[in-house]
Amino acid sequence: MKATARAQTNIALIKYWGKRDEELILPTNNSLSLTLDGFYTTTTVEFREDLTRDLFYLNNQCVSGIPYNRVNQFLDIIRQKAGKHVFAEVRSTNQVPTAAGFASSASGFAALAAAGSKAIGLTLDDEELSRLTRRGSGSACRSIYGGFAEWQKGELSDGSDSFAVPIKPQDYWDIRVAAVVLHADMKKVSSRVGMKRTVDTSPFFKGWVDSIPHDLEQIKAGISERDFEKVGSVAEANCLKMHATTLGANPPFTYWYDTTFKVMQHVQMLREKGIPAYFTIDAGPNVKVLYLPENEVEIKRELESIPGVTDVILSKAGQGISYL
Repeated sequence: MKATARAQTNIALIKYWGKRDEELILPTNNSLSLTLDGFYTTTTVEFREDLTRDLFYLNNQCVSGIPYNRVNQFLDIIRQKAGKHVFAEVRSTNQVPTAAGFASSASGFAALAAAGSKAIGLTLDDEELSRLTRRGSGSACRSIYGGFAEWQKGELSDGSDSFAVPIKPQDYWDIRVAAVVLHADMKKVSSRVGMKRTVDTSPFFKGWVDSIPHDLEQIKAGISERDFEKVGSVAEANCLKMHATTLGANPPFTYWYDTTFKVMQHVQMLREKGIPAYFTIDAGPNVKVLYLPENEVEIKRELESIPGVTDVILSKAGQGISYL
């Protein structure tokens, strides 16, 4: 029982930030993302009768501790769903800086869910696979699809109506993303810890949740109209609102570095010069810049010129889950 799957990461244009159920990973708001072709995870899962525990290798290194526990617990969900009790060897290759704000868990758990469910004999459609993937990492449920996807928060307590749906396919619009790498270090405050602290203590959190329906309506209209200015401006404002909630948490925290601010200011300066570009930032210091293909050369040159920037990685819209 063996299968290999590849999943690409996604960048949320309307952010997921806050859970209404920690165990089932049910969000407080809908979110919307663009899957990227520049960052991906390839995972092979083999269920073997001779194993007495799960084994997990990431980039050829045996993994233990919290990352192992998350994979082990997710495999338990797959085993329970399949009604089988056999351990697995998991081998993943991550083309994403782990835990540095590049959604490595999104591609990682999407690939694990796809390979694991296929290896154990489950036959799942995209909706079922997205619902399963959500149990490992919320943002991962959007990486089941290429192009633009929306994760529906759902209303039911069992989570059966919380999964991602496709909005527009990979080839719908050639909108691009430059990932501006500042540091590939592990974050001091993980996304999970930071999210919970914000939900529990930030007085800004309710305003954030209340603003989401309007942001979603506006950005989906922008996508339908291929209106880059509308999509970019809504995404940038949504990002800033999300990060503002962390400053109101107790104790307050931020994922940004000095260079994060420099990149943000540089992108705003590019707009003043007539070059359309907008930034968005997940739970980390690294900045993602939305742009159009005709501006790619200048965008890359400008971003690479900023002191403290170590790399600029260009991505187009990516595809959904693939099996190798």
